[in-house]
Amino acid sequence: MTTPATRPHDLDRAVGFTIPERHARGRVARLGPVLDEILSAHAYPPVIERLLAESLTLTALLGSTLKDAGGQLTLQAQTQGGIVSLMVCDFRGGELRGYVQFDAERLAQLGKNPSLYALFNQGHMAVTFDQAATGERYQGIVPLDSESIAEAAEQYFLQSEQIPSLVRIGLGRDKDGQVIAGGLFLQHLPEGEDGRERLHTRLDHPEWETVAALGSTMAADELADPALPLENLIWRLFNEEREVRLLSGVEFVRGCRCDADYIASVLAKFTPEDRAEMADAQGMIQVDCAFCARKFPVAAGSVPDAESISERG
Repeated sequence: MTTPATRPHDLDRAVGFTIPERHARGRVARLGPVLDEILSAHAYPPVIERLLAESLTLTALLGSTLKDAGGQLTLQAQTQGGIVSLMVCDFRGGELRGYVQFDAERLAQLGKNPSLYALFNQGHMAVTFDQAATGERYQGIVPLDSESIAEAAEQYFLQSEQIPSLVRIGLGRDKDGQVIAGGLFLQHLPEGEDGRERLHTRLDHPEWETVAALGSTMAADELADPALPLENLIWRLFNEEREVRLLSGVEFVRGCRCDADYIASVLAKFTPEDRAEMADAQGMIQVDCAFCARKFPVAAGSVPDAESISERG
């Protein structure tokens, strides 16, 4: 593997790679301005900010493996009676978004580094892959009883797909105090197979053990250092391998689907009587977007019925 060229301030992108002789594939990603846009829309306390940053990084890692350009990857974590009642992150076409619902009063009683169990209690995380081209959906669920979101993701792949995987996520801050998050995702694949189909492998494969051991040496500060190009991280880990194939990269942007047409399509599913009840004294329906924390006032009388929207579509 040749030494990669320098690329300063490497942010908001992911790079994939394969190691053919080890029957392994990987992905490295780093988030900066996109992550700041998502986090700054809400006044999250540090614990929740860290949780969402790590989850968005995992979403970027997994979502960027989708071959279907219109496909979507969704992480949804929820619980009954936990401090965090709901967390949703998703990826589609390079767009990332996410938000967290939590009990601020109960959170204030915890320390600075609570475990996932302390936040979610008997929580679970659903990982959903939607393939737009085929309409196929695949979902797996894993309990949130690990120490971190990264460990929960490893358990998901091991339990749901029998794929040995390694996930590393690191957080840091730039000189302006904005959060930078980086992640590494490695998987073992049987010889002759690729893609994200469900695969069955031997868990004691020596080639995978070598890849996992090397991946485990990646430090959190390296992953979150914007001055280190992603290709350099791959080279640091696997420069002694005879062949490492770099794949095309993915650029990330902040995404939100709360435009006028989408809001109208949602409100159109309600009856005129229901919409009248939603409206305030001025006849306006205040639509809140949990992802971007914006309010969208819509005149109740201006919403077309569902049939007319369907005809226009």
